[in-house]
Amino acid sequence: MSGELHMQGETIRLETADGVATLTLARPERLNSFNEQMHEEVREALAQVRAGRLDGSARALVITGAGRGFCAGQDLSDRSVAPGAAPPDLGDSIERNYKPLVLALRALEMPVIAAVNGVAAGAGANLALACDLVFAARSASFIESFAKLGLIPDTGGTWALPRLVGPARALGLALLGERLSAEQAEAWGLIWKCVDDEALMPTVREVATALAAGPTFGYAQTKKAIWASSTNSLEAQLELERNLMSVCGRSNDYREGVAAFLEKRAPRFKGD
Repeated sequence: MSGELHMQGETIRLETADGVATLTLARPERLNSFNEQMHEEVREALAQVRAGRLDGSARALVITGAGRGFCAGQDLSDRSVAPGAAPPDLGDSIERNYKPLVLALRALEMPVIAAVNGVAAGAGANLALACDLVFAARSASFIESFAKLGLIPDTGGTWALPRLVGPARALGLALLGERLSAEQAEAWGLIWKCVDDEALMPTVREVATALAAGPTFGYAQTKKAIWASSTNSLEAQLELERNLMSVCGRSNDYREGVAAFLEKRAPRFKGD
């Protein structure tokens, strides 16, 4: 396949196959927690994925973790403060790192799947929730650990949690910082699906490959519509549906889908 992506950083790996880009957080000795270098390398990797969308080599993205964890959030040792020194401005870290990360994931014009292979804590939990679909291994868990440090959920957590599970459960997760099992997360509607550990990556690869071969232009418009619905009025959402449906109707994928239906054959979507 032309335009394949490959990146081997010190903290991440990026590879593509069958139209699926896989971004692996690779600091297993620190449960893949974020430091400044990881943020920089993730930004570069996402830029490559966006470029791959343009040349057709990447039409779906999978994010997972190396080793026994998905992501333990922020590496606190990367924020150590010397005695007597001024405390760091945590808002600056949000502005430079976590806010752009969430917005970049939401803006990707392709399905983004989190494959949560182990603990997802703090910013790691909310990184997963910023993806379009979340699959989790049965042994995985989610922890909104911010309260234990006197902080608030970041990385979009205060936005995603109440919308996914309601304000009562969102506050319980945020204030108590209790571990939520993958099975309970599925039962609450926090994630899409919990699967057996050994089935996680085969399941995610199968889904991602199918999405990458699908009408990814339409998927991108669907993402826009779903995410806009939380702040739109009904009338504004109906207008957005009208506008996006007009755009979809002019796409090559739509023409191919109709032609395949009428000719009783499998469609050959190209994602445009």
